[in-house]
Amino acid sequence: MNQIKVIKNERQHALALKAIEQLWDARPGSRQAEELDIWSTLVEVYEQNKHAILPPEPVAAIKFRMEQDGLQASDLTSILGGSNRVSEVLHHKRPLSLSMMRNLHNKLHIPAESLLGV
Repeated sequence: MNQIKVIKNERQHALALKAIEQLWDARPGSRQAEELDIWSTLVEVYEQNKHAILPPEPVAAIKFRMEQDGLQASDLTSILGGSNRVSEVLHHKRPLSLSMMRNLHNKLHIPAESLLGV
């Protein structure tokens, strides 16, 4: 087995995945099962840091929900506060206010993380 250590690059990541594959059928409670758990944790941490999937940009999230639900810009007037605001938001000319984000989250169920842009 490979020496267990922090994964720092794609080569080490590939080796860790091979180690996991070899240990996959380890008997619960065995030394191999513990090693499998350690390798799995190391791979998870590496992938979260190097291959993170970021939430979409706020306007992209809104447009995606509109497409999913078959909504038009006019359907957002009550949520964003009028047709001018809808147009400004969808064209990146006005940032979302906190109340707009709350309305979009509560009424269209867009994840808050996407609306905050974090």
